[in-house]
Amino acid sequence: MFSKFQNHIVSRFPFLAEKKLFLAVSGGLDSMVLLHLMNQLPYEIAVLHCNFQLRGLESFGDQEFIQDYCNQNNIPIFTTHFDTEAFAKDYKLSTQVAARELRYSWFYELLEEKNFDYILTAHHADDNLETFIINLTRGTGLEGLTGIPEQNDRIIRPLLPFSREEILKYAEEKKIEWREDSSNASTKYLRNKIRHNLVPVLKEINPNFLDAFQKTQSFLQESKEMVEDASIIVYQQVAKEEGDDIHFDLNQLKKLPNYKSYLYQWLKEFGFSAWNDIYDLVEGQSGKQVLSEKFRLLKNRETLILSPFFETSEKDEYEINENATEVNFPLKMSLCNVGHTTFGSNKVIFVDSDKIRYPLILRKWREGDVFQPFGMQGKSKKVSKLFKDEKLSLIEKEKIWILCSDNQIVWVVGMRQDERFKIEKATNKILKIELL
Repeated sequence: MFSKFQNHIVSRFPFLAEKKLFLAVSGGLDSMVLLHLMNQLPYEIAVLHCNFQLRGLESFGDQEFIQDYCNQNNIPIFTTHFDTEAFAKDYKLSTQVAARELRYSWFYELLEEKNFDYILTAHHADDNLETFIINLTRGTGLEGLTGIPEQNDRIIRPLLPFSREEILKYAEEKKIEWREDSSNASTKYLRNKIRHNLVPVLKEINPNFLDAFQKTQSFLQESKEMVEDASIIVYQQVAKEEGDDIHFDLNQLKKLPNYKSYLYQWLKEFGFSAWNDIYDLVEGQSGKQVLSEKFRLLKNRETLILSPFFETSEKDEYEINENATEVNFPLKMSLCNVGHTTFGSNKVIFVDSDKIRYPLILRKWREGDVFQPFGMQGKSKKVSKLFKDEKLSLIEKEKIWILCSDNQIVWVVGMRQDERFKIEKATNKILKIELL
């Protein structure tokens, strides 16, 4: 197994040469074999061990076992412990998910703190099979069926081609000691139930089932890559990126016979889960939207707009004092007195300084806001009507700020100045306000 492992890690992960590598070691069979293999190769390694305090004295026994092994073999080791059950309760997570969150958060902290490059874990072929079955029982796409990736960001899994049987045989041949996790024998957890009750039946039906499964996953991975390539080509025809937003042309999208698959492919990374609601947006009314935790998908006429989603409050107000010459938040603006006006634009206004009352207030627009558009003397207009005339989407409306003086609108920022603050023949001081 050593030669096979050495060839695999050199051919698949040549970039690991001369890198500093952490090994995640629990003390169990798989991680101890990984540690034994890597310690024979010319890599700079150190061990990470998490004590989740889930099995009482047994957990501390695991930690002591690994520390002794590392001390005997002159391998640097870093350990930590977590109150996993309290964390799971506080964040309403399962114990397994809580342990994963704690583990990987600590791993990445150590990568930065100790200036290491990658973390190697001991996931193997049987783990991959179990993950495949778990995903299959829950319903999944190609991502779930292709199983555990051999590399995910800075996490490397060099044992994935090896079966649990191969790993056990190597450990027995080399007389490698390991710790048995008593919880692995319990079928309380879904993974253990699959491991002990289902996988043995599959291997009984076909003794070469694991090899056949790995071939199938290889084919699925190729199909996944083909789908991703096609998705990129079609994306370039349908989508247009505008700042932080992405606009999907529905007229182009609906020409595709399987547009739902493309939408899923494009949007899956943005945290959406209500896929039927997303598909309904294509034929839905303009203004409808679907939210994920951090993003929004909005139907705006013949466009779907994907944008970051931030909860804003209409109560947020920002004061601009009389002596201010610039504003840096929530918008960038400059304010200065000038002797004359120049050709204006939507980003610049000139107002009569004597008509201004400080502090000026910068706030989000509110339903019911009314102003007198520049050039429409004596005529009022709702800000919402201005938005309608300009055919602004909901997202565009939410980005609009209002500049006010003494509760009167001076400027719908970036769109329209108010008539009441315009420069007249009797104006003595001109204030220039520019959106940067």
